[in-house]
Amino acid sequence: MKDLFAAILGEPFGIVVFQLLSATQFTIYLSLIAFFGGGILAGIITVIRVAPFKWGKRLAVAYIWFFQSTPLLMLLFLAGLGVPRLLGFNVDPWFAASVSLIIYTSAYLSDVWRGAVEAIPSGQWEASEALGLRFLQMLRLVVLPQAIVLALAPTVGFMVQIIKGTSLAYIIGFSDLMQIGKRWANAPVDGTEPFVIYPLMALIYFALCFPLSLYSRHLEKRLGAVKRAATPTAA
Repeated sequence: MKDLFAAILGEPFGIVVFQLLSATQFTIYLSLIAFFGGGILAGIITVIRVAPFKWGKRLAVAYIWFFQSTPLLMLLFLAGLGVPRLLGFNVDPWFAASVSLIIYTSAYLSDVWRGAVEAIPSGQWEASEALGLRFLQMLRLVVLPQAIVLALAPTVGFMVQIIKGTSLAYIIGFSDLMQIGKRWANAPVDGTEPFVIYPLMALIYFALCFPLSLYSRHLEKRLGAVKRAATPTAA
């Protein structure tokens, strides 16, 4: 495949394009790990935050506040360089990048999902309680089906932030689109100057993020229309 790119685009540009596209798959893999891993953790934090337990809410709020206030770059430094050096062992860049992005994602998604849950009218909770449902039953059977509709568009939109966040993982040695691009941009090879490589990388990131942005807007419009149609008009 590399020879095919080189034959079509010439050398070294064809090789550069091939390596950038090959590295993009690792950006996608890391984004998916962060999204699903962070989503699971965010779901747990959201349940704890909306549960009727004061100590649980305080812990959830402290978690969200702390990790939203901590830059992703700092999380990557701590997970990939700081803690391993302090404790005297090596950490694989995949593991460090995954842990950092999962924590980053969970802190923001849990806030988005908490807002969606709290947007459900209190009458839904009261009616569920009148039916004798317990908290988790109320959440699972009544509240979450409605909250998912509200949270879907911002959740898809946040995927764009995750993908852009992966570009920082190169600082701990994670071999993705950003790291391979920087290597080529710094290489003393004609045709791989920064003004060639960085716009090409920007186009690849754009190709990853723009469809998600469009889909998020489409969901907002579609779900907004459904919500307006479901709302009875005043006589």
